[in-house]
Amino acid sequence: MTELVFFLEEPSARVFLEGILPRLLPSDVHPVYVVFEGKIDLQNSLERRLRAWNKEAVGFIILRDKDHDNCVALKARLQNLCAKSGKTNTLVRIACYHLESWYLGCLETVLPLYRINPSKYLADKKYRNPDDRSNACEELKKLTQNQYQKINGSRQIGAVFPIDQSTNRSHSYRVFIDGIQKVIGVTPNR
Repeated sequence: MTELVFFLEEPSARVFLEGILPRLLPSDVHPVYVVFEGKIDLQNSLERRLRAWNKEAVGFIILRDKDHDNCVALKARLQNLCAKSGKTNTLVRIACYHLESWYLGCLETVLPLYRINPSKYLADKKYRNPDDRSNACEELKKLTQNQYQKINGSRQIGAVFPIDQSTNRSHSYRVFIDGIQKVIGVTPNR
């Protein structure tokens, strides 16, 4: 069995991925999660942790929230750390602005989990491009009437979240899924 290793900024990303990856990865690719204690820990430890990885891996995927960083500069910084580690099979992906932006990109899947009808929100222009929402977590809490919690919410959402990129309005989510498919050698489904 081959490993696909995910270096993640926070536990909510792990529980989300635990829901979607079984539907995305072939049965012979096993996901491994390395969860850091925030973005600073990820950045400070990434090169060392990659260099120390001595098991066979089909690839390494680094996922970090954009937050208020410059996306291009952030990605370049992380790619530089990957290059310094000597691992050539790495892919850096940035969730713009946050993981919750991906959830806002598919309100028709997320809101029914909280017994909320998404129809009145789908036409709202602020949800047309969820990657522009710098306050995605707060927005999701507001939409769910404070029912959304990072870990449990990410677990619930991941279990039902569509992996077909065409159903999500978040560009960064579509790029993330596309990247995973390329790493494992699957033709992206768009």
